[in-house]
Amino acid sequence: MLQVIEKLLILQERDRLLRKVQDELTRIGPERQELQLRLAFSQSALEAAKQKVKHLESDRKKLELEVEAKKQLIERYSLQQFQTKKNEEYRALAHEIEICKTAIVKLDDEQIELMEQIEAVQKEVAAAAQTAAETKRTVDSRLADIGARETNLKKELSELQSNRGALAEAVDASAHAKYERLLRQKGQNVLVGIQHGVCGGCHMQLSRSIVVTCQADQELVTCPNCGRILYYTPDMDLAVAE
Repeated sequence: MLQVIEKLLILQERDRLLRKVQDELTRIGPERQELQLRLAFSQSALEAAKQKVKHLESDRKKLELEVEAKKQLIERYSLQQFQTKKNEEYRALAHEIEICKTAIVKLDDEQIELMEQIEAVQKEVAAAAQTAAETKRTVDSRLADIGARETNLKKELSELQSNRGALAEAVDASAHAKYERLLRQKGQNVLVGIQHGVCGGCHMQLSRSIVVTCQADQELVTCPNCGRILYYTPDMDLAVAE
């Protein structure tokens, strides 16, 4: 195998590792955001349940005040009854008292219904609180893991990048320029093997002359279809045949 091919394969393997680490780092942001949204959703559900209880309690308090107001009216009407000497006024006040009592019964029924609703929602609050707490524990643990993984990946990336330049400089200038151009165009598969006369990049059949020239290991050979740099080792056909 040509020495330049060997150096390019080393560079390509480094670039593949760099791409892999960079891709993993790219996925960390969305992963972290998804966990944070999950936590925010559980907290939002808990707050919504708490607000529902507050609204119901407020409604119940209003009913209590209405009941109290009706009772005060009854006391006032009863006092007026005691003070009046006219039968007509007495009966009118009695009628008002009955209206207030009827209203109190209705308000009491509404309070009971509200209390039942409050009890049900309080159970929702308890369940939501438990879910939120469990979610927070899980998310905090996952975020800690992600943070540690991110730190390790950044360290690995820095180490991989540290001598990438030296690996590139070790390659012949023209071959390196060709490699960098193909790297931008084709991604990480710049150098590809020949297996049974087929390009390992675009999978097109190669002419016999291209295969023979590649096997001769005298010069850089590129695929006439995709432009990738071709290389050949004796075990390639054997690996495919198996």
